[in-house]
Amino acid sequence: MPIQILMPALSPTMEEGNLAKWCVKEGDTVESGDVIAEIETDKATMEVEAVDEGTIGKILVPEGTEGVKVNELIALLLEEGEDASALEGATETASTAPAKAAEVQAAAPAAPQAAPAPAAPVSESGDRIFSSPLARRIAANEGLEIKDIKGSGPRGRVVKRDVEAAVASGTGKTAAPAADKPAPKAAAPDAKTISQNDPIFKLLPEFEAVPNSNMRKTIAKRLTESARDIPHFNLQVDVEIDKLMALRKELNSREGANYKISVNDFLVKATSLALTRVPDCNVAFTDNAILKFKRVDMAIAVAVEGGLITPIIKDAASKGLATLANEAKDLAARARDGKLAPEEYQGGTFTISNLGMFGIKSFNSIINPPQGGILSIGAGEQRPVVKNGALAVATVVTLTLAVDHRCIDGATGAAFIKELKALIEDPIALML
Repeated sequence: MPIQILMPALSPTMEEGNLAKWCVKEGDTVESGDVIAEIETDKATMEVEAVDEGTIGKILVPEGTEGVKVNELIALLLEEGEDASALEGATETASTAPAKAAEVQAAAPAAPQAAPAPAAPVSESGDRIFSSPLARRIAANEGLEIKDIKGSGPRGRVVKRDVEAAVASGTGKTAAPAADKPAPKAAAPDAKTISQNDPIFKLLPEFEAVPNSNMRKTIAKRLTESARDIPHFNLQVDVEIDKLMALRKELNSREGANYKISVNDFLVKATSLALTRVPDCNVAFTDNAILKFKRVDMAIAVAVEGGLITPIIKDAASKGLATLANEAKDLAARARDGKLAPEEYQGGTFTISNLGMFGIKSFNSIINPPQGGILSIGAGEQRPVVKNGALAVATVVTLTLAVDHRCIDGATGAAFIKELKALIEDPIALML
């Protein structure tokens, strides 16, 4: 029986994705580890590798298809010894038949479809358990837990013979019943449909309805939940950056320098150090406990086509300015190209959002859950200041800290802002 290739879950929160490109065609022979497709998630485009060897028998979902549900059947792989005749029953079983159902107006219930192979399981530690789709399907049919079966394939992969041996010996626990297949996706609305659904749009000028991308849907969902469920409060401070800019110029002009440090890199470093000095701001709220993180994983908001993504610099407080600058530049470039791996943009303990390059003086950001805070950075501009009782001119940036009042109190947030201001206005401390 052909092996079913399913839409993979490429991140813990992924529910659907776009099948951007097939890297193989029907009739191609593939081996385990070969790249067969590119899947576009809400944040990145990722390559999908084959887990079994065989011949691509039939591609069921064409490239360019949007909104493909996780675990939806996308192709069939012929095993050794199988030919095209094996596809006839498999494709009939796999296909949905809404047209046929519409023709039968008063008929008996349709015969149940053969269940696809379950998604690749994970162990209790969170590690992926390598197994072939055929092995998972047999295990599910026999009521066995694939994680309780020892694999004999490459890298310990569980294959057909391992499951058959487990069935014969009675090994493995009873598996949970498979979930029902998700309902087919509704078509994206067009301008006419929107006007019919809400008459108010008939009174507006002509418009084009641009379907929401997966990224836009995710942003809308997460930020709506954040604004609704998290009690935000904001603290704002003006910071002078003339000394910082002078130090930046000196470092960037050093002979043989293989870096280009930006003002934002200094602010990332200063924020990371301030969080280590006021660790009660490097936290997250849960219903049962406040999580106090032991390191600072700094998420940096990057605008990309169609939305926003937050690549993460791990353990940012322990890295030098040159390392931070090079890493931030690399992450931002790959974020705009959609080439980040999930672990490079998921997680993070704190976020920085900088709109200074657009001339924005100050703004309030929405917290990126489950983090406890986010820092908004405005534009650096020359402003009049009072020094030693006399009027002077300084380059000033407005910083706005938004925190989750459930886990960070006002005095704690103020202590963090005070520490951050001191580090920025005396940037030599960043080198210590």
